[in-house]
Amino acid sequence: MGELTRLPSLGICGRRLTSTSWKLSRTSLWRIPCRSLCPSTPCLAMQISYTGFLPSPLFSARLVREFVAQNNAVQIKHVIQILSQEFALSQHPHSRKGGLIGLAACSIALGKDSGLYLKELIEPVLTCFNDADSRLRYYACEALYNIVKVARGSVLPHFNVLFDGLSKLAADPDPNVKSGSELLDRLLKDIVTESNKFDLVGFIPLLRERIYSNNQYARQFIISWILVLESVPDINLLDYLPEILDGLFQILGDNSKEIRKMCEVALGEFLKEIKKNPSSVKFAEMANILVIHCQASDDLIQLTAMCWMREFIQLAGRVMLPYSSGILTAVLPCLSYDDRKKSIKEVANVCNQSLMKLVIPEDDETDESKQSLSLQTEPKEESLSQQEVTSSGESLFTLAFSAGTRAHTNHRLCAPGFLCSTDRVPVTLNLDGIVQVLDCHLHDSATGMMTRIAVLKWLYHLYIKTPRKMFRHTDSLFPILLRTLSDESDEVILKDLEVLAEIASSPAGQTEDQGPCDGSDMRSSQSELHIPVKASQLSSSGTKGMECSPSTPTMNSYFYKFMINLLKRFSSERKLLETRGAFIIRQLCLLLNAENIFHSMADILLREEDLKFASTMVHTLNTILLTSSELFQLRNQLKDLKTPESRNLFCCLYRSWCHNPVTTVSLCFLTQNYKHAYDLIQKFGDLEVTVDFLTEVDKLVQLIECPIFTYLRLQLLDVKNNPYLIKALYGLLMLLPQSSAFQLLSHRLQCVPNPELLPRAEDKPGKATATNIDYLELLQHFERVQNKHLEVRHQRAGRGEPPDRRVVL
Repeated sequence: MGELTRLPSLGICGRRLTSTSWKLSRTSLWRIPCRSLCPSTPCLAMQISYTGFLPSPLFSARLVREFVAQNNAVQIKHVIQILSQEFALSQHPHSRKGGLIGLAACSIALGKDSGLYLKELIEPVLTCFNDADSRLRYYACEALYNIVKVARGSVLPHFNVLFDGLSKLAADPDPNVKSGSELLDRLLKDIVTESNKFDLVGFIPLLRERIYSNNQYARQFIISWILVLESVPDINLLDYLPEILDGLFQILGDNSKEIRKMCEVALGEFLKEIKKNPSSVKFAEMANILVIHCQASDDLIQLTAMCWMREFIQLAGRVMLPYSSGILTAVLPCLSYDDRKKSIKEVANVCNQSLMKLVIPEDDETDESKQSLSLQTEPKEESLSQQEVTSSGESLFTLAFSAGTRAHTNHRLCAPGFLCSTDRVPVTLNLDGIVQVLDCHLHDSATGMMTRIAVLKWLYHLYIKTPRKMFRHTDSLFPILLRTLSDESDEVILKDLEVLAEIASSPAGQTEDQGPCDGSDMRSSQSELHIPVKASQLSSSGTKGMECSPSTPTMNSYFYKFMINLLKRFSSERKLLETRGAFIIRQLCLLLNAENIFHSMADILLREEDLKFASTMVHTLNTILLTSSELFQLRNQLKDLKTPESRNLFCCLYRSWCHNPVTTVSLCFLTQNYKHAYDLIQKFGDLEVTVDFLTEVDKLVQLIECPIFTYLRLQLLDVKNNPYLIKALYGLLMLLPQSSAFQLLSHRLQCVPNPELLPRAEDKPGKATATNIDYLELLQHFERVQNKHLEVRHQRAGRGEPPDRRVVL
């Protein structure tokens, strides 16, 4: 047949196949010795037959050239078929090797026409990618390299099968096969980069499937392709980011630093593209994915996802509102991180603040009509998806984060077309989901301080922006807000009080149906919050009308609920009253109307069945009233009792203050009711004097020396007009034993000018008492209350309970 000509390079290693003269023989095989294609592989022997002869691959290539010249497609296919079926897919390994090289030779011989026969050329080669023999896999990789190199852009219609095969070789354990696949991979990337006919839509499903591989080399292969596709201007991979974002975050947690770095770069490039073209980004489809990975245990994944979430909230704005509860579930715990996770904490704080700003007063409006209108204009399929976002909102992420799942196989977190267009459906705030998340964080004892503060800030913000909707949740939130008053952090308590104060003063909290203002409601369970009638609904004549809480424009029906349950809290948790009671009440006086607070508490304590608690609570309130700078205006209001409101308040306070005799006297001193104070002290002789009683008298004497009672001490100079003041002070002096308080008060009275010149009892005092106050009735009320206390103490003693500390005579 003559000497065969040399073929172009068939090998990746740059070696050439050579030919010599061979003798024809129909009874013997034609063997073609050739040099190894790679230094590590032995010489090959291949058998090829064609029309009764057994020529070499070179001969097949010559035949193909001739058939190409004759435009004989049938014969070309026949040659390729024989090389494929009888050799490349043969059971004999040497035949398979020969078939692979023969197919490569045919591709070279076909040149530009190889694109017409790519399916026949590629399929048998790809089959050999799965061969158990690593050398055969190497030859298959070499053959495919030559086929692709000749066909160039013509291979793009077959890109998915090529990519699928390459993704397997990328994880091949043999280094030679892996090296060969890398060269083929580079060639294929060059072709894709140069072409503008790449089918991205057809490729995405395969990419989404393979991106969940756990093999490091396969992951590296996937990331390298994503980086290449992202760099091609004609390929808009951003449109399909929701399909692969979850897988990218999975790869970001790989053990290999190199792979993590590559993935971080890829995510960074995507984020840059998002910032450049936010209008074309499908934020809603990726929100749930970010929610999941913002809760990852891996710091890099969590920080990266949190940075993405920050950008999403700032770029997409209210589009992210339907996912608010999921975002808060992920973000709020991060706010309590220590300095080891400072970066995550800072980004989470920005996310939290940005999300809070998205809630506006318009969210308080009812949106049922808007939703029904949108559902009528949308197809059923889309309406279902939209309902998942607008009504049940975060059902997808709720299932994901509550289950704590981290399993990602070949699924996606967001279905295609899930809320693809926010223009179709008005964005609504899923307030129920947000409140549920906030409530869970408050109930969780493991919640960090900064997280609790953030939760309370959210509740306050929601009550400001969406009060009508928030008041639907008030009854369920109230108990936990009250329990939060026992928190160890003062800052948490302050924020909690702000929320409770807003609930108590918001106009949206006014209800129509209100319960009776009687004592039957006062000892109800903590979960039941009864509302008394407003003062305006009761008789305003006489002292009876002064017993109920006042109604002012700044208070609503929940105000009285709050006061009732706050006192219940103090009653059931005495330690809270001792350690934080004064602090809580003082802050409430700053946040709300101090007069209303004291008026309502006095009204409630008047019906208190636990008389010992009532006495303790009255003592606490009295100390706050007399010593706190926050109550300066209220003290001034009570000094002269010039207005009906001040007299009303005095009578209300007096009736409850009767639970504690000494506080009642101090109230009279504050209001300059010195004659009545003297009358009360006269009654002290009939009371059961205890050590606690004398201790309170001692404290009152100390209090008289404080700046608050400066006006009282100055009035001692006016002996003629203040005789009962001096008598009352002498009465206190006579009650005290020989103690430091006795000496203090005694020295003070010695400073009174000419005490022997005091007017006789029948002389009329200079200072007129306040009108419209029945002091006799008040004195009788004092006696009744003290008799009740005496009766209760005797009952406790009869039951064997420890009595109050008594004076040892």
